[in-house]
Amino acid sequence: MSAECPRRVTAVVVTWNGRELLAETLVALRSQARPPDSVVVVDNASEDGTADLLAQTPDLDVVTLPVNTGGSGGFSAGLQRALAAHDPVLLWLMDDDGVPAPRCLAALLPHMTDHDFVGPAVLAQDDPDRLCFPIRLPGTATVVHHMAAVRRAATDGVLEGVVIPFNGVLMTRELVERIGLPREEFFLWGDDVEYLWRAKRQGARVATVIAAQLMHPATDDLGTPMARGRTTYNHSPSDLKHYCMCRNNVVNLREYVGPLGVLAFVAKTLWFYTFTRPSARRLRLSVEAMAAGARNDFSGHRRFLR
Repeated sequence: MSAECPRRVTAVVVTWNGRELLAETLVALRSQARPPDSVVVVDNASEDGTADLLAQTPDLDVVTLPVNTGGSGGFSAGLQRALAAHDPVLLWLMDDDGVPAPRCLAALLPHMTDHDFVGPAVLAQDDPDRLCFPIRLPGTATVVHHMAAVRRAATDGVLEGVVIPFNGVLMTRELVERIGLPREEFFLWGDDVEYLWRAKRQGARVATVIAAQLMHPATDDLGTPMARGRTTYNHSPSDLKHYCMCRNNVVNLREYVGPLGVLAFVAKTLWFYTFTRPSARRLRLSVEAMAAGARNDFSGHRRFLR
């Protein structure tokens, strides 16, 4: 165990039909300069041979769920198992498509003395100079897409107040026990944001550590420009992801921002699919999903599951 940080670290990885991606992630975990002390893998009812891979991989604690519960249900189950079975002090969370660089965990650990929730720079796998997920710089309206801008904004290699949740984030056990588990009913998209906002509401100290890096496949059309480039919208071609995003954003904004935040998101969505990428079908789906969020109805996404 590392002399610089002897606290027990349990990694929690959530997978669904990601055998090849998961295999790469597990190799990356074993290859860490400071590997985690234990690894919990939550298999969300995969049907692609993932179970065979896990059965052949030693030193894993595998939680196999009977149905696909999405990222939120997977991380909820994984955190419960980690806390109950491994007595961790720190928990390291990631999906099966995140590949931490060899010194990712080692770079995060020193910052846990004065933070509760830190994460790596999440970079596009095919272009490591580009952020996989755009970042809004703290205290500004500026959204950046490249690592160079993050480095300029950081202080002593740390960007305070910002983290990309559930993508290689390291959290204290104390924080998890204080704020509870992710909201299982969210399924995916917005569950990570809700968890981060909940943590911040409870006083969590969060940051992105520049020296820690995690590679991730480029994702959909996150940060698609709209309104002549004055803002962006998180468009996804996936109906499942879009439905969950719209529904869960309404719930999150109502809880953490207020009615004006909800109205702004509704207006932005309607504008995007009326003028930026016109689609009557996507407009109808958006309205349906946002109405479900207003009713706290978390059942509508199930029709998109295979």
